[in-house]
Amino acid sequence: MADGDPPYRIGEAARLSGVPAASIRYYENEGLLPAPGREDNRYRLYGEDDVHVLRFIRLCRALDMSLDEVRALLRLDWNDRDDCAAARETLDAHLGHVRARLLELQALERDLRGLRDRCDGSAGPCGIIHTLHTRADAQPPGLPPPAAPGKRHV
Repeated sequence: MADGDPPYRIGEAARLSGVPAASIRYYENEGLLPAPGREDNRYRLYGEDDVHVLRFIRLCRALDMSLDEVRALLRLDWNDRDDCAAARETLDAHLGHVRARLLELQALERDLRGLRDRCDGSAGPCGIIHTLHTRADAQPPGLPPPAAPGKRHV
């Protein structure tokens, strides 16, 4: 904590940053946030710089960046031209993940629309429920459904 920073306990740091206290502890364990100072009673103490880092992490996570991507960006110096290039590379890689996810979501949308079109609710057995049961029976144990999106980039 820098000199002159008002010490905030974890609850206040959470309120000021918008990051839940449990997530703050998690980010400390993941090395995204330095270990905080402690009061004599062992309460964690955070300063303005820590709150800024927490807001930065929250923003990056809202952009669906992985912890590794956030970690990479936190290491960079915004005044260093080489670090600017590294930041662009990190975002380009993230854009690749987002584009892949969009394709997965479009495939999921097509599948859901097709499933939805199997029943109009007017008469007879429900084609949606029938199709879901049929797919469930055709699915070997332990394997994801064929139309399920791939592993999420986290």
